[in-house]
Amino acid sequence: MITGIVVALPEELATLTSQKVAKGDYLMLNNQLVVAYSGAGAVNANNAAQLLVEQGATRLVSWGCAGALSEELKPGDLVLADKLKDADGNFVDDVHVSSSLYDVINNYLPNKTSVYTGILVESRDIISLSVIKKQLHASTGAIAVDMESIAIAKVAKQHRLSFLALRVIVDPASMNLPEAINQSLNAQGVIELPKLLLFIARHPLEIPGLMRLGRHFNTAKKTLRALATQLEYVIT
Repeated sequence: MITGIVVALPEELATLTSQKVAKGDYLMLNNQLVVAYSGAGAVNANNAAQLLVEQGATRLVSWGCAGALSEELKPGDLVLADKLKDADGNFVDDVHVSSSLYDVINNYLPNKTSVYTGILVESRDIISLSVIKKQLHASTGAIAVDMESIAIAKVAKQHRLSFLALRVIVDPASMNLPEAINQSLNAQGVIELPKLLLFIARHPLEIPGLMRLGRHFNTAKKTLRALATQLEYVIT
């Protein structure tokens, strides 16, 4: 059985391997695991998932970070989505998390890392404002949001493959993302450093928010790295 893992960002990819992978390409981690670096967004995620199916993947995994919609979740918490809802409000069927898998993951994560099951909802764009996160939580019942998992799940459903979303919280529901993030993103959802530095130079008050986000992101990556060391137990 080959498990195909889709990651959207290079920082997420780095929690699985130190090797470089071009956007839109894939890498065999071993004879049972293959990872594809998709880039951000549903279209990129769909293409990467289809590529992994072509490489013989019989299971698809959405790997990376997410934003919290529930105020209960904090940076570094792991979300095991047992239900998925797309940006149009429709559920994607046949996504299940077994109690045995929940127990295995809990056993191998760092102390104080919490694991939550619940609805993961799709967004077509980055959700920056806390008020929008809270509205989305109220309207969908979702506990977290990302831009890729639902597209990957739909490919899995199309090919009758099993699917698992492993997403770690970066920004809590109460946090507004710094405007510098939106201003420095390119069409692929990747931060362009020159744009970021220029915006910071013009808006130095953004720096504390960026530093806080950086700390949250490092916390999330710590959880992902811990999970990566146990992939053979978690998803094989």
